[in-house]
Amino acid sequence: MGDLAHDTAVEGDAGRYRGCLSPDWEIWGPNGGYVASVALRAAGAHSRFDRPASIVGHYLGVAEFDEVDVGVETLRAAKRAESLRVSLRQHGQPVFEGLVWAVGDVDGYDHDTTTLPEPGDPESVPSTAERLAAAGRPMWYPFWQNFDQRVLDWVEHDDWEQRPPGDPVYGCWYRYVPASTFADLWIDACRSLILLDTLVWPAAANLHRGPYIAPSIDIAAGFHRFRPDEPWLYAQATATSAGGGVIGGDARVWARDGTLLAVGSSQLLCRPAPPPP
Repeated sequence: MGDLAHDTAVEGDAGRYRGCLSPDWEIWGPNGGYVASVALRAAGAHSRFDRPASIVGHYLGVAEFDEVDVGVETLRAAKRAESLRVSLRQHGQPVFEGLVWAVGDVDGYDHDTTTLPEPGDPESVPSTAERLAAAGRPMWYPFWQNFDQRVLDWVEHDDWEQRPPGDPVYGCWYRYVPASTFADLWIDACRSLILLDTLVWPAAANLHRGPYIAPSIDIAAGFHRFRPDEPWLYAQATATSAGGGVIGGDARVWARDGTLLAVGSSQLLCRPAPPPP
């Protein structure tokens, strides 16, 4: 089990930082949203503002669970906002390239037209770990041990590959463990960023069967509101299109009170899964 704040932390100053990728976030290698979160933390360490507004980025290589060098450059510094470029490299090779906007205190319009898809109580149902343990099935990857995950409409099926296809939508409740809330808004944004990046694949897998994997090749996320004192997040993704080896999707994250926190979109490169070792 990892720790979000510790495992995304960076050290350094003046645009040169260093972090270390933890194997607790393994899913086909380091999870893409986790790698992007290290970049976001570095932008936060460099920026004079306390609040991230967005991140867009390209995944340029599969990283190793080792130290990573992070360069941050301010591209535009305005009175109320700052644009930053973040570059992650490992062993001299590029891993992730991102652009981040940070903002200060700004007055403006305020509205939210979304509806929380699952307004039920996440604590009223067993966790995914408890359900899998009762069925004698292991947790899929170390990555999933970083969450208390609650599915309200759980469907039992002994053979996953023989399940009936469903809609290309996936959503449920998440609470990070062992620490669930973070006063630092840059860390709080990482909670949403990881879910926005991760859930398009299980949404696509709801519709399809077959031995495939689909790592993210890009991510775009916007952070609209923050609930640093709310442990439970509801995240839902839709895999809107798939063709030619590319899956496209979008995702949203809400707080338990129904407030939309973040939105995102990503493209995944779908390819046959490698044979097991």
